[in-house]
Formats: sequence, C-alpha cells, structure tokens
Amino acid sequence: MKNGIHPENYRMCVFKDMSTGDEIMTRSCVEAKETIEVDGVEYPLVKMEISSFSHPFYTGKVKLVDTAGRVDKFRSRYSKFKK
Repeated sequence: MKNGIHPENYRMCVFKDMSTGDEIMTRSCVEAKETIEVDGVEYPLVKMEISSFSHPFYTGKVKLVDTAGRVDKFRSRYSKFKK
C-alpha cells in the first residue's frame, strides 16, 4: 500500500443491524457518534436499518407480489405457444 493516500481514521468498528440486533465487527473509516464495548474494548458503533441479516433477498424471505393477476394474465396470453 502506498503511504499518505489512505484515511488516518481507519480502525475497527461495529456495525449493528437495528432490526435483528446482529453485530458485525470490521475495519472502517466511517464517522460514528456512539461507542459499544465488545470483550472489554470500546469500538465506534454504526447503526444500520437493514443488512444481510434482515434483507429479504439474503434471508430467503422474498415474496412475489402479484398485483391484479399479472402472472395469470401472462400465462393465459402465452398459453397458446405452449407445446
């Protein structure tokens, strides 16, 4: 790594998903107003509304929203091409 081009405040931080309460500890230079104590050491705390712990795509809870029967409309329109 080149000297003098990286942020000076690159340090360990805790990212917390507020909907599930899960925490991830990683290195970051993000500004944080709060701190949290993990294993007797204080780290900057970054609160997130959504992460991979709570996002429907990553949790496998994605729901198909069928408004006004669009899937049925598609199937009926193209059923004549079905062999």
